[in-house]
Amino acid sequence: MLSTWIAAAIYIGSFFAFMFGILFWRRSQRKDRRPFAENFKLLRGPGETQRREVARLDETIGERMLVALGLPVVIAGILIWITTHLSGVWQIVGLAVTLLALLGALYLVTRLLVGMMESSGNRYLGYFGERIVAEALEPLKAQGFRVFHDVPCGDGRASFNIDHVAVGPNGVFAIETKTRRKGRARGGFAEHEIIYDGQVLAYPWGEDRHGLEQAQRQARWLADWLTQLLGQRPTVNPILTFPGWMIIRRGAGPVNVLNPKEILPALLPRGTPVLTGEQIDLISRQLDARCRDVEY
Repeated sequence: MLSTWIAAAIYIGSFFAFMFGILFWRRSQRKDRRPFAENFKLLRGPGETQRREVARLDETIGERMLVALGLPVVIAGILIWITTHLSGVWQIVGLAVTLLALLGALYLVTRLLVGMMESSGNRYLGYFGERIVAEALEPLKAQGFRVFHDVPCGDGRASFNIDHVAVGPNGVFAIETKTRRKGRARGGFAEHEIIYDGQVLAYPWGEDRHGLEQAQRQARWLADWLTQLLGQRPTVNPILTFPGWMIIRRGAGPVNVLNPKEILPALLPRGTPVLTGEQIDLISRQLDARCRDVEY
């Protein structure tokens, strides 16, 4: 039996050694190179933070799955050892403890996996919602706007991102996207509507101010950051948008709450421009530098 485990370990070790050895050799023999500079970086796309988190979670889920699949093999080896090396009461105790350990380990691993899968699904939902808003913002470019997505903000201690920033003739707009699932509604509320009275968001299941306060904080941060760089304080208008929801507005507030389809008409230039072409370019260059961090 021991020789069987040794043979299995030798096989597994040889497999990985050959695989990584051949991979290293092929890379060392490769004479071609990338068609672009090594330090070339792209602008962040919509939902970049969510996309990265989904990829990280999916990779971790794969690792946890391997652990879950390997557990029965390990436990089987322990059970075989117990049945061949122990007898009487000790054999029964050993089998019971091992089976309990197996059940406990499987419970913990599967619970962790399910939680990570749900988290990955929620992240992907948020990513998809940001893509919807990005498409709604695309026509603004023909109106003289520059649009940036997933703008990284804050510092190492408290970092966050602004889902979308639009800079155009009528100002700077910080847009926060909330992609929320629909469910059962309370009496008197429709399942597809969010009611905004200027102070509170009323969902079919309850009320809160979370998105409103977040949109205001992010707009203030962006205004403060641009002030430090430009020496003048631009007005940053906070917008909160909900893909797939109808927004019923019953009052004006500091945050403009919109469905993505309402953003274009709300932002179209009217009257005297707030920002000149030079100011738009100056602000856009600062945002471009901050958002250009996607590497190969």
